[in-house]
Amino acid sequence: MVRACRVVLQQAGSSISKALSDFLVCPLSKKPLRYCEDSQSLISDAIGVSFPIVDGIPCLAPKDGRIFAGQGCMKSEDGDDLAIAKSERGDPHR
Repeated sequence: MVRACRVVLQQAGSSISKALSDFLVCPLSKKPLRYCEDSQSLISDAIGVSFPIVDGIPCLAPKDGRIFAGQGCMKSEDGDDLAIAKSERGDPHR
């Protein structure tokens, strides 16, 4: 299993595959994580913590988590990434 995950992550490059992100949960809250393309990180909305992805490998040790200041990749009310939604409509205050 570890070998298979490593191969999937290496093939993904700096992003993370949708299939793998469906299985990953926050190591602290055990709630689902969402991928933020802008910050290249996994975000736990439950506790407001961002976990970096380094060389395609998610760093999910609690010590690697950073308090998410809400800048960059916020979630809109309809569940879409706010940064992506703004870029699609051409919002200059992104």
